[in-house]
Amino acid sequence: MSKRALVVEDDANIAELLRLYLGRDGFEVMIVSDGAKAGNSFDLFTPDLVLLDIMLPGKDGWQICRELRKKSAVPIIMLTAKGETVDKVSGLEMGADDYVTKPFEIKELLARIHAVMRRADGDGPVEKKLSFDKLVINLDSYELIVDGKKVDTPPKEMELLFHLASSPNRVFTRNQLLDEVWGFDYFGDSRTVDVHIKRLREKLEGVSDKWSLKTVWGVGYKFELLADDQG
Repeated sequence: MSKRALVVEDDANIAELLRLYLGRDGFEVMIVSDGAKAGNSFDLFTPDLVLLDIMLPGKDGWQICRELRKKSAVPIIMLTAKGETVDKVSGLEMGADDYVTKPFEIKELLARIHAVMRRADGDGPVEKKLSFDKLVINLDSYELIVDGKKVDTPPKEMELLFHLASSPNRVFTRNQLLDEVWGFDYFGDSRTVDVHIKRLREKLEGVSDKWSLKTVWGVGYKFELLADDQG
């Protein structure tokens, strides 16, 4: 059964190029050129992948990404002519799985698509729910419960936290996390991990003294689980 790709792109030449190459790669493709129509098209088409331009008429890609993330964990790759780090980071913070800067090499884009699709298809642990003091990480429902309250969290942050917490006290380098959480040899830089860790800390710091998200300077990060106080 073929996969479905929703391409939200107002440049007709780029849209048709993507339709051609994605079609050759086995995707059924829907093109949307108006950002305001992206949400409705998503609901009707139910894609397995979204390629999302940032600069769009009607509604920009950042708004669309935020709205899609409220209802779906479908892989989203941002397409942007803006190469500055701040723009790339903004997309990742809003829940995008990856970004590609225009002009892009089609082979690189396809490699990234295959990577996020492999990750979405999942070969992760069978156990999808972890519980700690005042913390529940549930990947089955993509819910983060902190001190009894559900905290809205983008899917990639959830996956990163779950990965760290699945191996308490193990130190992961940034490159390991990029490879194991993002699921491919990353084309960008390690700032991606730092951004996601920062966002997680804003949600988690000070909640419990039995665990914490720790930076191991010069190495990477770990989910530190402290032994219960036996008195």
